[in-house]
Amino acid sequence: MSSIANIHPKAIIGSNTVIEPFATIGEDVEIGDNCWIGPNAVLMSGTRVGNNCKVFPGAVIGAIPQDLKYKGENTHVFIGDNTTIREHVTINKGTADKNKTSVGKNCLIMAYVHIAHDCIVGDHCIIANGVTLAGHIKIDDFAILEGLVAVQQFVHIGAHSFIAGASLVRKNVPPYVKAAREPLAYIGINSVGLKRRGYTADDVSTIENIYKQIYILNKNVSEGMSKVASSVADGKLKSEIMDFINSSEKGVIRSSLS
Repeated sequence: MSSIANIHPKAIIGSNTVIEPFATIGEDVEIGDNCWIGPNAVLMSGTRVGNNCKVFPGAVIGAIPQDLKYKGENTHVFIGDNTTIREHVTINKGTADKNKTSVGKNCLIMAYVHIAHDCIVGDHCIIANGVTLAGHIKIDDFAILEGLVAVQQFVHIGAHSFIAGASLVRKNVPPYVKAAREPLAYIGINSVGLKRRGYTADDVSTIENIYKQIYILNKNVSEGMSKVASSVADGKLKSEIMDFINSSEKGVIRSSLS
């Protein structure tokens, strides 16, 4: 650890972790083993970083929420193992709503991303340059958000979904889909990503058939969901998709293909 880094004596630093010059590590901070904290990175009180993480210069993790309802409650930011936080990323701690903001394991958070209070980002997610997440957003595992995407508060983005660059996300994005255009719409399933992650040809065909009923062959999502319920054999993929859509109080994106 650099002798000119500003490390609070009560901070907990794991073994083989490197903290570069001019980094600032606050009092109630815990950093795991084999991490690298770059110069001028700031980890503020309440930050918890797992093992084998990298935090690049200028990142600020654990600052208080940009939310007028925050009253100084003791909340946290959690960063999972093997996650990389690139330059000038800002991740705010939680409020009384969830008491935490979290980013999962094996994520890549690219430069200038903002993750606001009470966001929950799953494992293996890629959030590209300049993405902005408002408060209370949930992003499930293996989601990819391309550069300059802006996500409205309380939105839920499903697992294995792919959102095209510069999109404005105002409604929930179901799992396994690709979304693009303005307003944001379903443009197909994320078949390339699914195959890379071990989904079989039968799995991909099942997902494609479900979304064809929901977004293309029927008049609206409700009618499509009824058709899926009656015509698609029960299984894990069907349940995941239907449960996601049925629980989406904000509603889900529509289709550009119907």
